[in-house]
Amino acid sequence: MKLLLPLMLVSVLLMLAAPAYGAEVTQVWRCELGDDNVTEEEVSVMAKAWLKAAKTMPGGAQLKASVYFPVAVSPVGQTDLLFVVIAPSFEDWGKFWDSYKDSPAEEADNLNREKVICPSSAMWESVHFE
Repeated sequence: MKLLLPLMLVSVLLMLAAPAYGAEVTQVWRCELGDDNVTEEEVSVMAKAWLKAAKTMPGGAQLKASVYFPVAVSPVGQTDLLFVVIAPSFEDWGKFWDSYKDSPAEEADNLNREKVICPSSAMWESVHFE
């Protein structure tokens, strides 16, 4: 009994001291080009400008963004590109998204709303293996 109580206490303390699970959050937007004359380079410039603005916002400092242009895909509807944003945690994503209205990132969005239209998205939890 004398040994059991200390072992239980140590076990509880180890569980509390374990690092919290913090998976990345990935938001993927399916986008269409509103103007067929918009080039991949222009889309990349728009995405970089959006990311620069997003990084100034609460929760946005560590955001990452990518644009995926199709190379060889089967027909999946009107998707000209994917815009992918990765946040290091749900907490950071929540802070960022809560401050989005009237933010610098929303302003960057509004500048390009006619050129790139992203009507749908999905949020994914990312777990990486090495």
